[in-house]
Amino acid sequence: VQLVESGGGLVQAGGSLRLSCAASGRTFSSYAMGWFRQAPGKERECVAAISTSGGRTYYADSLKGQFTISRDNAKNTVYLQMNSLKPEDTAVYFCAARFAIYSNTVVTNTKEYSYWGQGTQVTVSS
Repeated sequence: VQLVESGGGLVQAGGSLRLSCAASGRTFSSYAMGWFRQAPGKERECVAAISTSGGRTYYADSLKGQFTISRDNAKNTVYLQMNSLKPEDTAVYFCAARFAIYSNTVVTNTKEYSYWGQGTQVTVSS
């Protein structure tokens, strides 16, 4: 599985961005997906994750209500809608994929993901 993120950029505080992650292959619907971010000097953290069907999601506690993860299995794409952005949201954002046997599997551990995109920079100015 190859993953390509897009949609990052520079935005003012309070603004919004929507990240996209396009996956190659014909079995996208069998992969649990996640969005992670990594700021300079910090560990990579899971911001959101979604099950294969999209019926189950996870959000980091600090981001509930601010970020929304979704997927379109027909388009082999997972999205991250980010609203009310703050300077502390500045980071490189990565999407990741892991084959999941069960449709309600949500994966939040970095080490459990098999495939990663190259990342897209999000910079929020104050």
